This record gives sequence, structure tokens and C-alpha cells, in this order.
Amino acid sequence: MPDQPAERFGFTKLLVADLEASLAFYSAVFGFSESTRVQAEIADRSIDEIILTSPVAGAPTLILLRYADVTAVSSGELILGFITSDADALVARALAAGGSVVRTPERNEHAGGVRVGFIADNEGHLIELVETAG
Repeated sequence: MPDQPAERFGFTKLLVADLEASLAFYSAVFGFSESTRVQAEIADRSIDEIILTSPVAGAPTLILLRYADVTAVSSGELILGFITSDADALVARALAAGGSVVRTPERNEHAGGVRVGFIADNEGHLIELVETAG
């Protein structure tokens, strides 16, 4: 068996227009908490970031990033995926936090019988929910 590489997946940076509203959404719906704020530059563009910590130990980090010169961002650049034991509760929290339902969670027999649904966050970013059995 080959040696495992030293690299590991560590974080996703989600481009947002409103850092505070996005922080409130991801905290309320998924339990993320603010770890650090960063002001820096990427390729001569000023950025502000909020680094979020997952309530699940060892999980990858979610970073909310806002370019100073951007007032609106695309919501179709990625799909965040969350695994849960209660998709309906996640949908309810998302709606309460200003999100929307794109597709109600339903059982998918082609994916091993898990329930799969889609919500959108406060800025329209797509989030896939996968409810595992048990």
C-alpha cells in the first residue's frame, strides 16, 4: 500500500457579499462559530475573512470571504454538502435563518436509500443535505 500524502483537505472559502449576515446564517443553521477575522490581500485585492469552526471536532473549516470591491457574488460557483441525521430540522433552521428550500429532502434509492435535499443560504448559495439512516 503506498504511503499516504502529507496533504489533507482543510477548508473551503465561500465568497459572500455580506459577512455578518452569512456568519449569522451558518452559525444558526449548522452551529459554526467564529474563530478568527482576517484582513489581507489576494492578488492586490483587499479581502475580509471570517474563519468558522465546525461544532464537529476535526471537520474541515468554512471560511467566509468578501472582496472589498465586490457588492454581489455568484451563487452557482459551488455546492456545499452537509451530512446529517435530521434533514428536516436543518431545513427548518435554514428557513428561520433566512434561507430557502430548493428541493425538499426525499429518499433516493439510487444513493443507498439516504434522503437528499437542497437548500439555499441567505445569499442563494446551494447546500446539499444528505440524511443518513440511523
